[in-house]
Amino acid sequence: MTVTLDKDVEAFVATPRQLFINGQWTDAASGKTFDTPDPATGETLARVAEGDAEDINRAVRAARAAFEGPWSRMSPSERGRIIWRIGDLILEHRDELAQLESLDNGKPFAVAQAADVPLAADLFHYMAGWATKLEGNTIDLSVPYMPGADFHSYTLREPLGVVGQIIPWNFPLLMAAWKLGPALTTGNCVVLKPAEQTPLTALRLAGLIAEAGMPAGVVNVVTGFGETAGAALTSHMDVDKVAFTGSTAVGKLIVAASAASNLKKLTLELGGKSPNIVFDDAGPEAIEGAAHAIFFNHGQCCVAGSRLYVQQGRFDEVVDGVAQIAKSIKMGPGIEPDTQMGPLVSEEQLRLVTGYMESGEAEGATALSGGGRYGNRGYFVEPTVLTNTRPDMKVVREEIFGPVLVAAPFSDLDEIAAVANDSEFGLGAGIWTQDVKKAHAMAKKLKAGTVWINCYNVFDAALPFGGYKQSGWGREMGHEALNAYTEVKAVTTLL
Repeated sequence: MTVTLDKDVEAFVATPRQLFINGQWTDAASGKTFDTPDPATGETLARVAEGDAEDINRAVRAARAAFEGPWSRMSPSERGRIIWRIGDLILEHRDELAQLESLDNGKPFAVAQAADVPLAADLFHYMAGWATKLEGNTIDLSVPYMPGADFHSYTLREPLGVVGQIIPWNFPLLMAAWKLGPALTTGNCVVLKPAEQTPLTALRLAGLIAEAGMPAGVVNVVTGFGETAGAALTSHMDVDKVAFTGSTAVGKLIVAASAASNLKKLTLELGGKSPNIVFDDAGPEAIEGAAHAIFFNHGQCCVAGSRLYVQQGRFDEVVDGVAQIAKSIKMGPGIEPDTQMGPLVSEEQLRLVTGYMESGEAEGATALSGGGRYGNRGYFVEPTVLTNTRPDMKVVREEIFGPVLVAAPFSDLDEIAAVANDSEFGLGAGIWTQDVKKAHAMAKKLKAGTVWINCYNVFDAALPFGGYKQSGWGREMGHEALNAYTEVKAVTTLL
């Protein structure tokens, strides 16, 4: 039994997909296309236009013309109404978008329908309200070297201009919303490059954005590869900012591209290796919470709780409990209604994750569950729990981006704070305890942009998200995100 595909989904997948530039669907300038695979089977799912530098040039020109034309002349309330309508249209097409996301990414349809799609809609609705609330300040000046002079000073918050946005394959629709929402609310125009592995929902979203009444050129979507389209976008001299979500390694390349071109502004949401800490007084929900922290979205989550630390007295109970949950997870194609964990997104990711599993066991780790590939078709791996790990192991130090948990015991708060912070990353962390004082003392000690207490993977459009250290620059969501898409202009006049 499978979910019956919407006829619009079948038609969308079967039709070769074009680029969306200046409000029009168009082939790549080169005429090239590429195939995207179905991660559940490894077979071709869809054919998509392969954009490159010339297509980025076309999209940037369109965005610049829209920024200097109709978009800049639109009132904040008009802009907000269009952005709100995008959210409405996402909800109206909830099942269609969830099916596309499941087919393209491999995640369970039920998860995409319950989480990814409504969260994407909520982000547009939340950001739409900010369109009429972007304000400057008036400032009283002292100017000690000009006694008696009287000034009127104020600040303006203005859009940057043309923004390049590069999104990953783990939450394709939701990451597009996270990027587009604040950029559009603040009056910018966008060239969006989705991940080559998962371009379908970004392209479908482009159609909904046009249906919402967005002027041509405000949002452009160029599918293609990072080495060509992505590189052209990050180095483009007429792009004012790049927002990127992906690996730390690629983030560093984007920093270099910005420095070598026009020193464009950057926000970077990068990798993580998040600690999840269970104290001996934690409630029984900590076991299920620890499993959810790592196995949600197949572990393909930058904030996944991939390092589990459990206080000595509860270690065996908690880790064995997580391993039992891992063994019970129903694997299968994401489009199957009873699937709890689908495949990884690509063959490359399958090789990477299974390579880490092999590395961990070769270095002495013990697999309480999983430890290898699941089946011989598609890109499935077993949910895995590794114990007998050491801090110097690759599986402990490096981001795996798969359903692989490493677990170790600890004794006290000060010890675990040091261990948890012993990472180049600082994106997220979890704490499980019934002692409120201990929870907040631990939260203060952790070097992470998000700390969850007795919960994990809680996201909201109003809640800022981002990382410390090599987990990135800037914040997504909340009003904090708006600052990254605006310039502050100070104006002073002598009275």
